[in-house]
Amino acid sequence: MVVCPSCGAENREGARFCDSCGAPLPATQPAREARKVVTVLFCDVTGSTALGERIDPESLRRVMSRYFETAKAIVERHGGSVEKFIGDAVMAVFGVPVVHEDDALRAVRSADELRAGLGELNDELERSYGTRLELRMGVNTGEVVTGTEERLATGDAVNVAARLEQAAGPGEILLGEETHHLVRSAVDAEPVEPLSAKGKAEPLHAYRLVSVHAAPPRRQDVRMVGRERQRKLLVDAFAHERSCQLFTILGPAGVGKTRLAVEFLRGLDDATVVRGRCLSYGEGISYWPVTEIVKQLLPDGGVTGPLAAIVGDEAESSSPEEIAWAFRKLLESYAAERPLVVVLDDVHWGEPVFLDLVEHIADLSRGAPILVLCMGRPELLDRRPAWSGGKLNATNVLLEPLAPEEAAELIAELDGGIDPGLSERILEAAGGNPLFVEEMVAMVAEDDEAAMTVPPTIQALLAARLDQLEPAERDVLERGAVEGQVFHRGALVALAPEEPEVDGRLIALVRKDLVRPEPTVLANDEAYRFRHLLIRDTAYDALPKAVRAQLHERFALWLEEHGADLVELDEIVGYHLEQAYGYRVELGPLDGAATAIGERAAGRLVRSAERARGRGDIQAAKLLLGRAVELLPEGHPERRGAQAARAHVLSELGEFAAAAVLRGEAKAAARASGDEALLARLVLSALEAEIQSEPEATMRVALAAAEKAHAELERLGDEYGAVWALRLMGNFQGWLGNSRESERTWKHALERAERVDPRLRDEILIWLLWELWWGPDPADEGLRRCGDYLERARRSGSKRLEAVALNIRGVLEAYVGRFEEARASHDTGWALLHDLGDPIWWAGAAMLRGELELTAGDPQAAYDALAEGHRVLAEHAETGYLATVVGLQAQAALELGREDEALELTDETERLAQKDDFEPRARLRLVRAVVQARRGGIGRAEELAREAAGLIEPTDYLFLYVNLNLVRAEIARLAGRQEAEREALEKALASAEEKGCLVAMKQIRERLGAL
Repeated sequence: MVVCPSCGAENREGARFCDSCGAPLPATQPAREARKVVTVLFCDVTGSTALGERIDPESLRRVMSRYFETAKAIVERHGGSVEKFIGDAVMAVFGVPVVHEDDALRAVRSADELRAGLGELNDELERSYGTRLELRMGVNTGEVVTGTEERLATGDAVNVAARLEQAAGPGEILLGEETHHLVRSAVDAEPVEPLSAKGKAEPLHAYRLVSVHAAPPRRQDVRMVGRERQRKLLVDAFAHERSCQLFTILGPAGVGKTRLAVEFLRGLDDATVVRGRCLSYGEGISYWPVTEIVKQLLPDGGVTGPLAAIVGDEAESSSPEEIAWAFRKLLESYAAERPLVVVLDDVHWGEPVFLDLVEHIADLSRGAPILVLCMGRPELLDRRPAWSGGKLNATNVLLEPLAPEEAAELIAELDGGIDPGLSERILEAAGGNPLFVEEMVAMVAEDDEAAMTVPPTIQALLAARLDQLEPAERDVLERGAVEGQVFHRGALVALAPEEPEVDGRLIALVRKDLVRPEPTVLANDEAYRFRHLLIRDTAYDALPKAVRAQLHERFALWLEEHGADLVELDEIVGYHLEQAYGYRVELGPLDGAATAIGERAAGRLVRSAERARGRGDIQAAKLLLGRAVELLPEGHPERRGAQAARAHVLSELGEFAAAAVLRGEAKAAARASGDEALLARLVLSALEAEIQSEPEATMRVALAAAEKAHAELERLGDEYGAVWALRLMGNFQGWLGNSRESERTWKHALERAERVDPRLRDEILIWLLWELWWGPDPADEGLRRCGDYLERARRSGSKRLEAVALNIRGVLEAYVGRFEEARASHDTGWALLHDLGDPIWWAGAAMLRGELELTAGDPQAAYDALAEGHRVLAEHAETGYLATVVGLQAQAALELGREDEALELTDETERLAQKDDFEPRARLRLVRAVVQARRGGIGRAEELAREAAGLIEPTDYLFLYVNLNLVRAEIARLAGRQEAEREALEKALASAEEKGCLVAMKQIRERLGAL
């Protein structure tokens, strides 16, 4: 069967020109294997066995032949294909060889008509044999493989249709869930109890068909968005009184042709409006729109002359010329009394004789006030390139998709409460097509997870459109889909070497508005973009998985040769190799070549993950490493390395339990293979996680373990591991209060990291930045170094380094009194951490915002920021940063006068902080000391201050020295000991001067001046 590329009609074998539209037909192509969504109908006769016992086999054969002939005629009339007869059952497929956008409805109508069509046969059986036949049917929609020589369709959708038929009772039609979803607006159906089906793990959800009716029009209650220019053109065309105007609105399905017409017609109160629609299939449809309009104008019948032949009032036939003349005269007679608007929908399906009739009216009804308003898809111009050409009274308008801002407005009209993230995804996928937007919003309303799923109704529309392409055009489109929504000409040449006319095919696809030229991302190549993402997905989904696997691998090879300029070359190549491997896994069994593809993909993804970590995109690193682990077989040396790296990333994200499991798997694999270096690295990873998540751990023990691991890594010659160990040793030294020692360790590590790994270098710079806050360096020196580190971050592309530099600079700006600049800097860095999807670092930075706002004299702002950081860190079971955040929150609550809450927060700090984590433990004692002093417990306050001093004085954390002595001064003031207050303030001033904290210096001097 040959399919016409112009109109989609099916033609007899051997035809050179289309039987429907007359267009030249392509040469017969060999069967092309493809994946399609089709609808399968299974129909079986109940009672045939009993009938066989009562009548002669020859009579039974005649009866069953009549049944098979009836079934075949009905199925083929609705555009289906009968695959085979199995005993008493008929199997038919709708969507082979050509997909239609309404295949599901065609199948359901066939089933309904077949159920009713046994009447005449049953009457005969009743008279002759005293028995009747009843049918039971199952209709199911789903993805199958077509184009194979042995059968029309293969796939689970066929099996489910058979199971539905077997579960149906006599006279019942059961619809599968997907079929019901596609036809629900055009049928009455009722759900049945879930069906237990042989071979199916889950029960089948089905619906019993009651009746079929006309589908209601699309919803018109939403305000039309855009289209003002086109609407004005329509109004102007109608304003040509005493003149016939042919106005054609062209556009792909769903773009809003009918809606524009409806909005125009709503504004008419001085015209007669009649409507007709061209049908996509059926018998006697050539003049169907004419028949509809005649019946509207002459509702009481009495049609005479040539029109009677098509309306059915008379038996004689008339020529097309006579029918056109009679119909024109009918329209003119009504237009003589009142302007007439003739609305003709779906004219792209119009038969040639009908299209001739429309142009006949436009040419010869010049003096009558008739507006012939046609709506159709651009395929009309493929069939009639000269449509309305050369006519002064004709206008063609092409409806383009909505602009992004208009589509966003439409989404708000449809569902104003939709999540902004989902809205963006819908905007990207729908490409400005109002119907696609409407369907996707409706799917999201039912299920948020469906936001990136092609709605079945849209999938059917697009699949039908693509099935009308010439095979060579379809091949080019599908191979472009392998690369993605944007694809390159050079890749097409590599993926379709058998196609010599790639450029011509691309031009044809641009003309058909399926793709459009796009600025290239590869040097010396041309790029194209699918008109919208749903077209790309539909084209890609049609490819058999075996073909997808081959094409993804070929594209990866091409990209390795031509994509050297791509920043994310590893990730893109890794993705395509991953897809090639994944499809081979699905099809099975794996061979050595397939396994090698998986290993190559994993290597690319691991390298891409390292780059993601280097720029601070920890979420991307997590996903990439997870995919790499899945690709590598058990026992592969790169697998345990990827597991270890992912475990470390999970810890950074606060997913400590999952990290521990993965770390355990990597450790077992490392031991089994004798990988001593990885075992030592895993020790470092575990130490970092324990200090962040286990309050019982201690930093002195962790420091000793890190030093031991460092020595082991140095012995093994693992430079990366040794530098990592030095970085971690510096962390523990700093957290134990010796900033100068930690700075020396980090600088030694930095010298080596420059030669080892940029990401490791940037990690060390990040901790050198933190030391600028808590260490003894003056604020002005810290600000200068923040500027240097910011420059380095921007050169290396490390977003996390940039964010931390901005956060630390914010605190130091606050120390010197530049509060506006401080907040701006911290806001920028904090937002950057948030965008990186890094919850632990983002929430941990709340301590810096708290310090900034406390310095600026706004304890409420400090409290609010710290409370949010508190919440997020607690959700992730993080305790290391959380102890400091809660301690600062207690200080903010104290400054707000909420003493009871402050004490509760110090209790929480004590539960969270490790025994040798001196900073939060010192801070909680200072807060408690002030509360005790205010409540008259001077002795207990002094004892708490001495405990805090014992924790602070062995360290070089100058800002804690300032806090300690301000608390001592407050206790002395409340105790009435002025000299002790003065002495404490002078010590606080000395520490503030050493740190260069101008704000604290000013405040302390004012207090000293008041004494």
